[in-house]
Order: sequence, then C-alpha cells, then structure tokens
Amino acid sequence: MELSVIIPTYNRYEFLKRALRSIYDQSLLPKEVIVVDDGSEDATRNIQNEFPHIKYIFQANQGVSSARNRGIISSNFEWIAFLDSDDRWESEKLAKHKAFHTLHPKSMMSYTDELWIRDAKVIKVPKKYQKPAEGLFEKSLSHCIIAPSSACIHRSVFEQVGLFDESLEVCEDYDLWLRIASEYEIGLINEKLIHKYAGHSEQLSFKYWGMDRFRIRSLEKLLSLHPKHPHKEKIIQTLKEKYTLLLLGAIKYNKTQSIKIYEQKIEEISQLLR
Repeated sequence: MELSVIIPTYNRYEFLKRALRSIYDQSLLPKEVIVVDDGSEDATRNIQNEFPHIKYIFQANQGVSSARNRGIISSNFEWIAFLDSDDRWESEKLAKHKAFHTLHPKSMMSYTDELWIRDAKVIKVPKKYQKPAEGLFEKSLSHCIIAPSSACIHRSVFEQVGLFDESLEVCEDYDLWLRIASEYEIGLINEKLIHKYAGHSEQLSFKYWGMDRFRIRSLEKLLSLHPKHPHKEKIIQTLKEKYTLLLLGAIKYNKTQSIKIYEQKIEEISQLLR
C-alpha cells in the first residue's frame, strides 16, 4: 500500500510540527508527505527546515478545500490520507489502514474513530458523532461523522466523484463524504487512531454561523447529481428539516428576505414528498 499524506495548513506552525511528528512516528511510513501552506503569515514557510523530507507547497490563501485539492493533484501514489494540521495520529494508524484494505481489497475508502482533546484532557465525544456500524450515509445527512484526518481514500475515488468543493467555505468534508458514500461502501476501522484538539480559535467551525446553510447547498447539489438517489426521500426530509431550522432563525431575527426564501424552499421540497 503506497500512501501519500496531505496536510493543508494556515497559520498553524506549532500545531503543524506536532502533526508531522505523528506521521514520522508511524510504524508504516508513507511514500510522501505533502504540506500545502494556504497563504500562512506565520513561520510555516520554515517547516521544511525541520522536516526536510516533506514536499512543501505554498499558495495564496484560497481555503482548505483548495489546499487539499492542490495536494491531491500534486500527489503521486494510489492511496491518499489526510491529516489536518491541528490533529495528530496514533503510531499504528497507517498500518491499520493497510491491514483493513488487505482484508477488504474491493473497499476504496476507510476511516477510523477518534479521541477529542480539550485542555490536555480527553473529553466525551457526543453521541451523534459516534461511528455507526451500518447506515453511514443516512446517519451522515444531518452532520459530518467522518473527520478528514481519519480518512484514507484510493485516488480512483476522486476520479469518480470529484474533489473537494472549493465553493464551500466549510462543510466541504461533509459534502465529499456524501458524494463518496453515494457511490462506494466506506469501511470503518473501529479504533481511536486520531487525536482531535478542540477549542482553539483557529478552528473553522468557530468562524461561520449557520453551518446548515452550507450543508443545504451540499444536499441540493447531491439531489441534482443523483435525481434517482436510493436515499432520495431521506435527503428531501433532511433538507426540509434544515430549511425549517433556518426559517425559524430568520423569523427570530426578523430577516424578511430570508423568511421568504426559506418558506418558498419548504413549499418546493414538500411538493417532492407528496
């Protein structure tokens, strides 16, 4: 199993060093490590001095989707694993992926469970983020279950479903996993092999209000791509629920134009359920 590891980063120099150390501590080392610096203004451009074997790519700030896509396009090997620069891996993570895909040669993507860390302590992962043994697609409709740092994907998958959607400022991972899960079975390695560090101000989830706005765009796109999707009814129901939540928010803050938009969307989507 020949692996490329892709790390997108933006102004996370100290976190990035921790992430890279966890890659080079792997029992199964990747063939290449690509760091895509998305316009950092800190000391990130010095990272190759400390990790001379990485492939370092600098680009003007264009967002995490662009950075991951740049890494995918620049990679050379058949399997691709992602690691966010504020996360780190357990030392057996890549070896576990290899063992899984050796046992399941037809599987084109796998992901792992995770630990959440806040203030140097392990915290309980909310129930809704726990990894399902089955029914991954339906359980992924309301929110993102797969952490990018947990995923290992065969490059042929991107040729089939496309890359990360660069028009989405956030929820780009949610969007890609739904597209992949619509075409492929995604295998779970039910071990906590990544550490996710919660609570620091640089996290994208803290920068954007109304995350469902972006999930709605993804679900609408999914319906247009797959008008006869086997889970079409569930997708429509989820859209209606999210439109309704955003309508309630618009009413609360007296956003007249948004109220009209979401009332119309609820009526249109309700027609599809009749």
